[in-house]
Amino acid sequence: MKINMMHGAGGAVFGELLGETLTKYKNNNAGGIGLESLDDGAVIPIDGKNIVLTTDSHVVRPLFFPGGDIGRIAVCGTANDLAMMGGKPLALTCSMIIEEGFDIEILERIVQSMDSALEEAGASIVTGDTKVLAKGEIDGIAINTAGIGIAEKPVRDSALKPGDIIIVSGTLGDHGLAIMTSREGFDFGEQIRSDVAPVWNLVNAAMQAGEVHAMKDPTRGGFSNAINEMAEKSGVQVRISEESLPIRRSVRSASELLGINPLDVANEGKVVMGVAPEDAEAILAAIKKDKYGKDAAIVGRVVEGKSVIMETGIGGERFIEPPVGDPVPRVC
Repeated sequence: MKINMMHGAGGAVFGELLGETLTKYKNNNAGGIGLESLDDGAVIPIDGKNIVLTTDSHVVRPLFFPGGDIGRIAVCGTANDLAMMGGKPLALTCSMIIEEGFDIEILERIVQSMDSALEEAGASIVTGDTKVLAKGEIDGIAINTAGIGIAEKPVRDSALKPGDIIIVSGTLGDHGLAIMTSREGFDFGEQIRSDVAPVWNLVNAAMQAGEVHAMKDPTRGGFSNAINEMAEKSGVQVRISEESLPIRRSVRSASELLGINPLDVANEGKVVMGVAPEDAEAILAAIKKDKYGKDAAIVGRVVEGKSVIMETGIGGERFIEPPVGDPVPRVC
């Protein structure tokens, strides 16, 4: 069997590649949360501190799109993975592989965007590496960032409990549709923009406001993939209210035009969290105070059982299945 594009799309095919090949390391845990957990990062306990570590590679096309660019994603994507583990981002590494002939002025724009995102995230790039390949050996530029942070109380994506309330921190599908419409040449102006943003501040506010049991950022595979992964790992059923899901009208319209489910496409500045029911309203209020959380909503609840069920607006029910692959490739 050969690697194909579906293997990198974050859906079921990617999950098979992870389970059958990419996680077959005997040495996969440094004492806390390791590769075996397939979470958004690792946690390494050192001298009473919880060190959070993560890494991500970025190949988004186009390099610049409404609301963001590859540099902003390279910072926010890694910083947000740290945040999903309950970690405050501290420092990032940056490795770039650049194609011969790449415009230095474009590279400067990318670096400036990264620096702006770092300031917003409260982190710094402290070391890095650069390689240049001959023309045609890579498509423009690829950026890898690794991040390190500190977690007072680590959070996992596998700790949902029956009774928990599901909160999303804002509108869904924005990033994936911004990429897709940009590629297809549709001009929606300011109506469809990527949501790429650092989320540590709203995550920290949520954890200060109440008990957060589980978190995940709905990147590749979108909300559908994230909530299914959380439910499966936690051994519970999640019931989602269709009418409660925050989706912009422009995103719905573009999704229908392109034949895409907005729940299946990537977000780059959102959080899905399961919280204690008695704390749900306080946590929601805390998230809404953050500029990136004003559209946050309670969208579901956790019960005994398996799978993810959508309760439709007309009183019916249907499964929310994880996508086989991401309908928008090279989205991050």
